[in-house]
Amino acid sequence: MNNATMEFEEISQVAVVVKDLEKTIERYWKILGIGPWKIYNFAPPRLKEMTVHAKPIPYSMMVAETYVGRVILEIIEPIDGPSIYKEFLEEKGEGLHHIACYRVPDVKKTLDAFKEVGIGILQSGKFDDDEFYYMDTEKIFGVILEIVKEGTIPPTPDATTHRSTFGPNNLFSIFHCICEQG
Repeated sequence: MNNATMEFEEISQVAVVVKDLEKTIERYWKILGIGPWKIYNFAPPRLKEMTVHAKPIPYSMMVAETYVGRVILEIIEPIDGPSIYKEFLEEKGEGLHHIACYRVPDVKKTLDAFKEVGIGILQSGKFDDDEFYYMDTEKIFGVILEIVKEGTIPPTPDATTHRSTFGPNNLFSIFHCICEQG
């Protein structure tokens, strides 16, 4: 019999925090053949109800995602405001930041269960219809755990890369346009 406080069906995502999203996804593509990437500008007004260490604090980041098998590889570059991504870069440098579970049957119940065992929320927010919660699990599991409540409609990416994207100045133009829109 399993006496677990909570159970998760699968790891949905592995996330890396970096200083330069553009260069990082280009390396993944050119060296490992991982891509194409969907690129998102996580910033207000699409990003809302943001908290960092239980305080309402605005922040923004650029995110690139692609599937590697059944798992999403997510690359995050913090842009504005304080965040656990910036803290991570300052304390540890670039690297594996968190794993995420998307198939959580009842997010509220799961957050309550974490609270009961003394695990708080480091950072949270809503992006379109999705909600995300980074749990303070690094001391217990060696990595932060993100709980995601998926919305009914997947967020639309701000851009998508293709093989031709990685030519001279091409990717920079995409990032410049995305950041200017945000």
